[in-house]
Amino acid sequence: MHLIQILLPLYDENGESFSSGHCSVIRKELADKFGGITTYTRSPAVGLWKETENKTVRDEIIIFELMIAEVDELWWSNYKIGLEKLFKQDIIVIRSWEITLL
Repeated sequence: MHLIQILLPLYDENGESFSSGHCSVIRKELADKFGGITTYTRSPAVGLWKETENKTVRDEIIIFELMIAEVDELWWSNYKIGLEKLFKQDIIVIRSWEITLL
């Protein structure tokens, strides 16, 4: 079993919020494909990182989480490219862990 997390930004580079429709479509698409999804949307997570030595970037994200039996890396790679285009991002983080259900 694998846990997949998708970290999606709430705002574009100009501080404008993305349409809530983006997340609704993604949530439905993934729930239909994989049979379920959890979306953490109540309190956005806040990320900070150093873009340069003198510039720290702040980002607010929501997290989509799925549990799936097998990871199809080609499918996820193509899906990631689509998300990067939709959200106009250089990089969308999608991460995976192998997990054991207790």
